Amino acid sequence: MRRLNDAPVHPDARYVLYWMRRNRRAQWNHALSYAAGWANDLGLPLLCFEELTCEGLSANDRMHTFALEGVPETARRLKALGCGYEFHFGRKRSEPSALPRAAASAAALVTDDDPELFSLDLDLPVAAVAVESSCIVPIGMFEKREYAAYSIRPKIARMLPHYLAPMEPVRLKQRYPRGACPAVTVVDIPRMVAACEIDHSVKPSLSIRGGVLEAERRLAHFVEHSINRYATLRNEPSKHANSCLSPYLRFGHISALEVALATRSEPAFQEELIVRRELAHNFARFAENPRSLTSLPHWAQATLVEHAADERPYVYDRDRFARAETHDELWNACQREMLVEGVIHGYYRMYWGKKIIEWSATCADALETMLYIHDRWALDGRDPNTYTNILWCFGLHDRPWRERPIFGMIRYMSLDGMIRKTDTAAYIREIRELERSA
Repeated sequence: MRRLNDAPVHPDARYVLYWMRRNRRAQWNHALSYAAGWANDLGLPLLCFEELTCEGLSANDRMHTFALEGVPETARRLKALGCGYEFHFGRKRSEPSALPRAAASAAALVTDDDPELFSLDLDLPVAAVAVESSCIVPIGMFEKREYAAYSIRPKIARMLPHYLAPMEPVRLKQRYPRGACPAVTVVDIPRMVAACEIDHSVKPSLSIRGGVLEAERRLAHFVEHSINRYATLRNEPSKHANSCLSPYLRFGHISALEVALATRSEPAFQEELIVRRELAHNFARFAENPRSLTSLPHWAQATLVEHAADERPYVYDRDRFARAETHDELWNACQREMLVEGVIHGYYRMYWGKKIIEWSATCADALETMLYIHDRWALDGRDPNTYTNILWCFGLHDRPWRERPIFGMIRYMSLDGMIRKTDTAAYIREIRELERSA
């Protein structure tokens, strides 16, 4: 728990307020649990507040639909716990946040801790705290930036037995008055989205639906059908051996802790879920700007500058990349998967990023293109994992390799390597069929 301001607690208020900002779920949520304990101590009910606004590049049909698909089940589960739930749905870009109004009647405010909170202007006249529930080992347990998996791995291993444990269920002494749950149903969502002042050109994903029920279904399917294939086939997109949980972790529809406990039998998956993911959160917390090339290791910055003037075999601008109009059939298939589904398989996303570097006029242009595409189309974008995985393409959390044009000592990936290691033809056929079936 971390205090966000010096304002006092108001014990004569109507409720304790939990601002469900990142972890949009009623189970496996330490922030919700902390807020419930505070409400019990003060003899007050608990109101959960969630807000969806029209601000930013990611305010489009895809992101709004995915977020709204989580609301009905979240409301049902919170009501079963005895919590109130206020969902504020902004329809105009100019519409102000409803958080100050909700906080005005609160004794105290609890919200989700994450790296973005360090730049959040939380000027509220009520005691506010942030509670970590996005990672398993809390971000606050680390005092500095870790520079690679090898440095953070032993530290996580020492602390993990304490944190990798089931949570106690939330129990409230006072139920919130009836009538607090929002009237949002699945059939309402297209109409609600259409009424918003957002980008309607980015359509919802063809097959990825949001919400805790879908997240739990995908986790169960992974454990039952794919986890025993993960270690050997995770880098082969056509085999579908991955969990497909990244959008749900990003939107907080499922907890990394719940996933970790369900997948303890597979060390390779635990490495990605815990070590690599929490390395990304560590980077986002301690890097001065996790969306900038200045956050790269010095060797990576130096080698990219040294090769900045190297001739590129092809040069595309941001819009050509976004429309999947390159000479490379595999790269275009990766981008089309992003356009229609909102994700790219993790192994191919590395290739996707490396080629944007190779085919952009500058590294700054390449970074801007990757961020733009993820912000606008990726269901798992705008997240510490996004920033870290993008900058990995430029050398973050990696080591120097053999020097070559354009990349210098940054790791290089080739189409021949993809063809040799994976069934690229099967993947391209699958993306074409996906587009035809749309």
